[in-house]
Amino acid sequence: MGADAGRRVEVANLLALADDLVGVLRGSKDGEALAQACDGARLLRSACRSESGDLELQVKAISKELDSLDLQRASIEERRGAVKKKEKDMLKAQSMLSMCVSVTNIMPDFEDQDKISGYIVDKNRKKIEKFEFEKTTLPVEICNKLWEMI
Repeated sequence: MGADAGRRVEVANLLALADDLVGVLRGSKDGEALAQACDGARLLRSACRSESGDLELQVKAISKELDSLDLQRASIEERRGAVKKKEKDMLKAQSMLSMCVSVTNIMPDFEDQDKISGYIVDKNRKKIEKFEFEKTTLPVEICNKLWEMI
């Protein structure tokens, strides 16, 4: 009899549990909440995918811009190197011209491109006499006339 009473309690508990489960399943609020949660999760996943796509496009654009800036930097560095070389060459040419003027006392005029012209100068590089020759004049004649002037 004691075993029979234990079974009745278990069956009663099982029936109460079944009644509770039926009550839960009949209650549409939980099902609606679960459906809303699933819909919310779908919307969130869609929004995340959209944001991910937008971010990917932005990263690609930034990457292209960085590549462009890197090319510009390289170009600027090349030009800076070329300018430094030209400055060095200019200083070398100025030194060479200064030495030639000191030795020959002849200072060329590079601004007059139509003629071969310049000045005879003294030791202090003070202009003494101007000279001009046509570009068609033979170099030997120019040299001889300059030596006569000095």
